[in-house]
Amino acid sequence: MLYRKITSYIEDYLKSDNDKILILEGARQIGKSFSIREAGTRLYPNYVEINFAEDDAGEQLFKNIHKKEDFYLTLSMVAGDKLSNRDDTLVFLDEIQHYPQYLTMLKFLRADNRYRYIASGSLLGITLHDTTSIPVGSITIKEMFQLDFEEFLIATGFGTEAIAMLRQSFANHQSLTEEHHRHILDLFRRYLLVGGLPDAVNTYLDTHNIVKVREVQDSIRSLYASDASKYEKEHNKKLLIRRIYEMIPSQMENKKKRVVAQDIRGKKGDRFNLYKEEFEYLISSGISLAVNAISNPHFPLSESLQKNLLKLYLNDVGLLTGLLYRNNIRPVLDDICSVNLGSVYESVVAQELRAHGHKLFYYDNRKQGEVDYLIDNHQTMSVHPIEVKSGKDYTVHSALNKLLKNSEYNVLAATVISNERNVQQVGKVTYMPVYFVMFMEADTPNTDETEYIF
Repeated sequence: MLYRKITSYIEDYLKSDNDKILILEGARQIGKSFSIREAGTRLYPNYVEINFAEDDAGEQLFKNIHKKEDFYLTLSMVAGDKLSNRDDTLVFLDEIQHYPQYLTMLKFLRADNRYRYIASGSLLGITLHDTTSIPVGSITIKEMFQLDFEEFLIATGFGTEAIAMLRQSFANHQSLTEEHHRHILDLFRRYLLVGGLPDAVNTYLDTHNIVKVREVQDSIRSLYASDASKYEKEHNKKLLIRRIYEMIPSQMENKKKRVVAQDIRGKKGDRFNLYKEEFEYLISSGISLAVNAISNPHFPLSESLQKNLLKLYLNDVGLLTGLLYRNNIRPVLDDICSVNLGSVYESVVAQELRAHGHKLFYYDNRKQGEVDYLIDNHQTMSVHPIEVKSGKDYTVHSALNKLLKNSEYNVLAATVISNERNVQQVGKVTYMPVYFVMFMEADTPNTDETEYIF
């Protein structure tokens, strides 16, 4: 059974006096249902799980219900012997976006206080936007991601005490020994191949067979594409979601790595706004990570973003390496000089930063150049640049140097991450090995948690 950090969060939430209904949001196949099920069955003697997607494909018992009394009656039909009271009964509403009316109903179920509820879903941003009555103050949405590198290490048998020692080295800016560095870097490269999707990780642990891992990743990628097609059909629109999704790997190999609107249909003059709904789906569904451009970085970054310039990354680095290298593991494991792993390293860093609560931005200035990532440092109230290097030239970063010299931006410190072992500080720049990105937590609480309170 895979260790997931989110399980502790779910347990603490269910044990608390907070009576808001927790909704776990994230892409398909990242382990939302498993994590809720694992915590819920342990904490509650009466655990009831209703999957709205399965219901819609089957008897559709819950499909046309809009009143809580009708919901209670239908719920008792399928789980009557497991329904007692709020203290010992947890009702899990899975794939809640499938029947949007239940998002509105949560407000009344919470007020009725008959049972404890928890839910999961994807595309909640879009679903809530289309919901006529948002459950004001009644829900808390927690975003979930696939296994990050720390969870992958634990899955492979890497000890938690060893991770604590690594965290201490990161905090103290201490380099690891050459032997420890090689071992962890090897595991990190394996993570680049496997990624963090639970089924892929379990397949790797069971078989250590890259062909089997790629088969799992291919099926999940096909599921994502199928979901996009289904979304288009349900909304009676001929969108280009699948086209943009399939373009992401090739876009990342370009110098700028950002989405160019006129490349989507091959039509000059196409603008970003023409594909607003496609981008919204790709980001809201969790299958893509968006990194917005900033040309004049000031804290907080969200006030300076350019909405029409963004990079899109696949949500899982294993999906990317599967597309780029298929079953050939040598370019990643052996760090072959002729193979540019820049897009792979940028992807995994985006994945880690997002999973650790950071909003993602990058520096894009026509005169000064480009820096891979910008994050907010709330303690110093300044912008913190991060440059990602996959090769030996990790000390070469002219755009970052120009950014640091610009007194207008008040950038106090920056980080360059690469395969190099030594942690060192040169001026404002700290150089550190890429695997330390797993400890770059956002420095404010609840950055990945949204309470819909108005």
